Amino acid sequence: MNDSPPPCADDSSLASRLAVLSTEHRDLDAIIAQITVAPPAGDDLLLRRLKKRKLLLKDRIAIIQHLMDPDEPA
Repeated sequence: MNDSPPPCADDSSLASRLAVLSTEHRDLDAIIAQITVAPPAGDDLLLRRLKKRKLLLKDRIAIIQHLMDPDEPA
């Protein structure tokens, strides 16, 4: 199994992708908080979709952070 990052995944492109994902994650967090405080009628599905998207972004952020800072060999 090859755990090396793809050849096009240099640090600058990973850093820019991480910034985009982090911004989207933060924006979703604010939207979810606002919907939770004043929920519109019948938008349970919207809230669930937003939370699912936020979790997906969190996972992608963790993967990129791991690629940028891999474990040191023992």
